[in-house]
Amino acid sequence: MTSSSNSNTTLQDLAQLAGVSISTVSRALNDHPLISTRTKQRIWALAREHDYPFRPYMPAGPIGAEGSIAIVTPHMRGRPLPLSHPFFLELLASIGEAARARDCDFTVSHTAPASYEDLVSAVTTSRASGVIFLGQAMLHDALNRLVDTNARFVVWGAQMPGQRYCSIGSDNLLGGRRATGHLARLGRKRIMFLGGADPEAVQRRRGYMEGLKEAGLEADPKLDVPVDFELESAEAAVSRLLRRNVAFDGIVASSDLIALGAIRALRRAGLAVPRDVSVVGYDDMLLSRLSTPALTTIRQDTYDAGRQLVSRILDPVPDNLPGRLQTDLIVRESCGA
Repeated sequence: MTSSSNSNTTLQDLAQLAGVSISTVSRALNDHPLISTRTKQRIWALAREHDYPFRPYMPAGPIGAEGSIAIVTPHMRGRPLPLSHPFFLELLASIGEAARARDCDFTVSHTAPASYEDLVSAVTTSRASGVIFLGQAMLHDALNRLVDTNARFVVWGAQMPGQRYCSIGSDNLLGGRRATGHLARLGRKRIMFLGGADPEAVQRRRGYMEGLKEAGLEADPKLDVPVDFELESAEAAVSRLLRRNVAFDGIVASSDLIALGAIRALRRAGLAVPRDVSVVGYDDMLLSRLSTPALTTIRQDTYDAGRQLVSRILDPVPDNLPGRLQTDLIVRESCGA
């Protein structure tokens, strides 16, 4: 059925379209627990499709918000992305501030989509104005398909080839290249990369490889080290390399938390940062500014990210054009210059 704009749509119209009673439609729109999830999804979709103004008739929020946004974290390698990660906490705070500035509520969903069907469920079971997905995980193709549902959503993450949906993120390729080039200019010759399999880390790794090539340095597979998106994984990986006597004098990490894990491993082994090994992270979290030594990093402006993510839900841009954050190298103590 094609979408129509009809502000005169009534509960009776929706009941006829859904093939249910008026009371069932009313309960579904008010999220009554006796109505099945499948029925609610169908009725909410019809209400959106026919511009039925159902939000004003729902139970009012505690502060009478003008709208609401749902935040959803997809599965990554069999588990949800960790909301406890300091970077995501900063990003959530920025989204919250941006939403509050627009008189809009936001909620963090308990769902963690792992398939196209899960994504559809996430955007149709929510009564929110739209959904922000924190990360693409391995759902790029599924997110492309989700565009055809006319769901309002935006993704925090990388810009991918053939992308049809809107994403907000930094220029990961440029960031990886800048971090590597900076270490090369400091005279570092054996530069390691620490990162995972998520789209952003993959692009930062490509930037690292380009940075090595531009500096005339040969890539060593032993220095391209896969780690999870957490401090402990990076610490363990660097410790293993040190025990195997793998030589390196620089580290490009795909996140600040990974960089801090690497520094902890280096210190435990009796090595000094930046005297023995220079380290560059990615994100510019608050922790990176408070660490010892203070961490050189590629900055992702979470304040701007939150503003853009909320704006793309409340003020959609035609053709799902992506948003880019400025990609800056922030030089501090951990690289030596």
